[in-house]
Amino acid sequence: MAKVSIGLRGWRFDEEEVFTDEGEFRPLDSVPDETRKRLIRLTYLQEKPCDACYLVHGEAEKRRCNPAEIVYGEPMEEVLLCADHEPDFLYWFREAGGRDAAGTETFRDEFHEWFLDGNRAPEGYAGLEHVDTDPDTLPTPPDPAELNRRLNENYDGERKRIDLRTGEITTVDEDEAEDDAPPLGDVDLGREYPTK
Repeated sequence: MAKVSIGLRGWRFDEEEVFTDEGEFRPLDSVPDETRKRLIRLTYLQEKPCDACYLVHGEAEKRRCNPAEIVYGEPMEEVLLCADHEPDFLYWFREAGGRDAAGTETFRDEFHEWFLDGNRAPEGYAGLEHVDTDPDTLPTPPDPAELNRRLNENYDGERKRIDLRTGEITTVDEDEAEDDAPPLGDVDLGREYPTK
């Protein structure tokens, strides 16, 4: 069974769980829960900056941050990295005790603290060699609106909603969905990180 990364390197998926024989994404309700959660989370993580770059430059200079190319960790506690900072993360994980934080709720925070303390990988520390085998043959992941459309294309009186931050899928009654929808003026559509 082939393993593939989608969107960001790091998280790897069994190709048969994600794609049909024709090479299209499977309907979300036919994808195993853990895989579905990661796929949904990836749509939220696309185009986010590298965590290490953001720690160096901050919100004011976020435009100087490299976009994330790699994701490590579990959904909601993941670390996003560019190729320049992947060796720092790998050194922390392999040599500086980061492995002990794997799977915990403090995984991301512990890497951030280590990095903010000025720790880095020694010069020349090897990262992982990622092999791109014909990346153009992978379909582009659907955007969040497309994910919700696919999730609801065969509904019978109940709609489902995906929380892109948690990957949780909830059922929403049609009447409740209209009552609970905030007026458009109350929705913050900005993509900026919160500031203090």
